[in-house]
Amino acid sequence: MAPSAEEMKQMMEMSKLNENHKLLASTAGTWSYTVKMWMDPNGKPTESTGTATRKSIMDGRYVSGEYTGKFKMPGPDGKVQEMNFIGMSMDGYDNVKKKFVAGWVDNMGTGIMTMDGTYDAATKTFTYTGEYEMMPGMKEKVRQLIKMPDATHMSMEYYEDRGQGEAKTMEINYTKKK
Repeated sequence: MAPSAEEMKQMMEMSKLNENHKLLASTAGTWSYTVKMWMDPNGKPTESTGTATRKSIMDGRYVSGEYTGKFKMPGPDGKVQEMNFIGMSMDGYDNVKKKFVAGWVDNMGTGIMTMDGTYDAATKTFTYTGEYEMMPGMKEKVRQLIKMPDATHMSMEYYEDRGQGEAKTMEINYTKKK
């Protein structure tokens, strides 16, 4: 059954851009980044660097991101080795859910991580939450804080809870290239 005129009007209203979409669009650009990762929350983090290219797409409805860099990871033998890293993100604001939405894929797995969240203008911080299954039966709650103190800096803190309480496992600091 085709949508009624009233339903069509509502659908058109839900597709309009607002301040939330403009906020996300402000993250478009080319960024250099430094990543700290903790395999053991009490241990020393590994550090690596890369580049992120974020683009506003579909008339400003979404921001797509491509991330490349070197990643230090323990190999099958337990020794840390440098690997090429490729990741992709898709961020938006869902007018129906009234929430920010995000998706992530990378060359370290085959799943698509999805999260949704809110923005606090006072602290200039996005808070996203979701659930991810890295290995069969190993579901974890994830929380991500993205802070945007100014137009050329952004940071991301990533927390995982595998059932023993939440631990910070990653921190990324971004600087926008001129």
